Amino acid sequence: MARKKTKAFDFEAALAELEALVERMEQGESSLEDSLRDFERGIELTRACQAALQEAEQKVQILLAKDAEAVDFEPRD
Repeated sequence: MARKKTKAFDFEAALAELEALVERMEQGESSLEDSLRDFERGIELTRACQAALQEAEQKVQILLAKDAEAVDFEPRD
């Protein structure tokens, strides 16, 4: 079975889209239907950004743990 390639998540683009949605909603000129659609998209983007940040934090923690294991500090007399 062939594997589908998934598009890499672009954190910066998602954040920019989220900021644009917030700006548009703050203006208050959208219809209720459009506002609800924007809100729903904003929730999706927020969750995706949070997941990306959590993944990045986990990677940093793993790298720091590996770095701590690799460095063996012995006190000097």
